[in-house]
Amino acid sequence: MWIEFIKWIADLHPVVSALIATLFTWSITALGAGLVFFFKQLNRGVLDSMLGFTGGVMVAASCFGLLMPAIEMSGGEGFASAYPSVIGFLIGALFLYTLDKIMPHLHINFKDADKETEGIKSGLHRTTLLVLAITLHNIPEGLAVGVVFGAAMGDLELVNTAVILAMGIAIQNFPEGFAVAMPLRREGMSRKKSFWYGQLSAIVEPIFGVIGAAAMIYFQPILPYALSFAAGAMIYVVVEEVIPETQRDKYTDIATLGFMIGFVLMMALDVGLG
Repeated sequence: MWIEFIKWIADLHPVVSALIATLFTWSITALGAGLVFFFKQLNRGVLDSMLGFTGGVMVAASCFGLLMPAIEMSGGEGFASAYPSVIGFLIGALFLYTLDKIMPHLHINFKDADKETEGIKSGLHRTTLLVLAITLHNIPEGLAVGVVFGAAMGDLELVNTAVILAMGIAIQNFPEGFAVAMPLRREGMSRKKSFWYGQLSAIVEPIFGVIGAAAMIYFQPILPYALSFAAGAMIYVVVEEVIPETQRDKYTDIATLGFMIGFVLMMALDVGLG
């Protein structure tokens, strides 16, 4: 059944398959954000564990779904086989660093919008800054899925890797959608608006998924660099944004356990389905 599904995906145009996959990851974010209609508030410990889980999935996806395939494709021997991955990884981190400095945003657990807003100074409302923070977070996720689908070009093994990566990102998008919508609700926004902005934060995933897939069709030689680029961008988000957000209260141990569970789940998916 699984093999037939992978073959069906492999027969699609890479851009189409990337679009379907990232629309799926976006829809799971919307599903998570929809929980705002059923809960009045979100316990801080639950929020931190969700963020930790998200970080664990992202790190495992970067390692098993992006960096390892990139190294295998690089060719060469010894340190030469790592050069494309090293270069791509660092450029990906630099790309997110630049976006982080330009785009105004406020992380979920950061309270003081006047002092803790990052990026270019603006007069944007606190809720808008919260949504922009998660939007920034979702850019490398969509890009990662798109790059792998675009690189696959009918290769069953790579298509399988792309599908597993999309599944992992979708799994962590569910608690992420909830973690975005609930703080907005706590800020005084209505349930409908909290849901709307919660799901909207992931709309960049299909956009960058299509961009990543289209780019790979025309630039196949840079594939190891592109996979590593996406990994570097995702790891940057985890280290700069996700982990610090989980360490600002008394639930650091719970957040750490969430991270471990997310990492193990993504690793099991990659090994079990790979």
